[in-house]
Amino acid sequence: MARRRGPAVGAAPAPDPAVGTASVPERELILTLACPDRRGIVYAVARAIAEGGGNIVDSQQFGDPDQSAFFMRVHFADEAGGELSAWQATFAPLAAEFGMRWELRDARRRQRILVAVSREGHCLNDLLYRWRAGAIAGEIVGVASSHPDFEALVAGYGVPYHALPAADATVAERDRALLDLVEHQRVELVVLARYMQILGPDACRALAGRAINIHHSFLPSFKGARPYAQAHARGVKLIGATAHYVTEQLDEGPIIEQEVARVDHAHSVAEMARVGRDVECVALARAVRWHVEHRVLLHGHRTVVFR
Repeated sequence: MARRRGPAVGAAPAPDPAVGTASVPERELILTLACPDRRGIVYAVARAIAEGGGNIVDSQQFGDPDQSAFFMRVHFADEAGGELSAWQATFAPLAAEFGMRWELRDARRRQRILVAVSREGHCLNDLLYRWRAGAIAGEIVGVASSHPDFEALVAGYGVPYHALPAADATVAERDRALLDLVEHQRVELVVLARYMQILGPDACRALAGRAINIHHSFLPSFKGARPYAQAHARGVKLIGATAHYVTEQLDEGPIIEQEVARVDHAHSVAEMARVGRDVECVALARAVRWHVEHRVLLHGHRTVVFR
């Protein structure tokens, strides 16, 4: 019979997995800030994080020399296991000293997303697929539409489908229904995924900085109906799409992302529309992903995007 051997003389005993090996999961936080540019901002932020027991995972910054403005996004691990309020108290004096506009968020918390759609479902379908695949770090909590076209598609993802007033309703009625959904579902981001109704001024103001639209044009040359027919008639060589924040000025909000594709004389109107649908999906998905990862900072009519 073989004899069981004990540990070699002088060897450390094997650790008991049941005793003292578990560690408390680290909280990860994201700090975003904008302020007038001056010397020492990066040093002050990094020092505050280190002294508070944090470890920087990723840091990006940008200084705008034309407007003397500074922007920063810092993703860090809270190795000390402190409360979010403690970190807010840590950064508050810095914000006052440097005149910062800042936000601190739990990196693991998923923003609640509502998607609004009309009768073209390519962007909706793409967003649902990416979300289910884990490529969008948010939570799609509902889809809203005046039409039942995509109710079965949405149900397949286990997402509630909310009926909005019919297309012949007034702007105020549609907007009120949408804003009620936003309030009741605690929605943090509204995505207009080819939602073909114009939001009124009150809704635009209520959703400022938290509503993203996809516009079927790289440049605002072809507005209104049948944009791809207009582009075909002009013989364009590039078509594209623009994802932007919603403002009261139609299709003129701060741009988050743009995507283009080459076309030529051989493309029919239908083929241009097909290519256009592809680039719309790509541009919108990137914009949504960057927003929920807190990578987009507003800078007047522009955005700073830390990819």
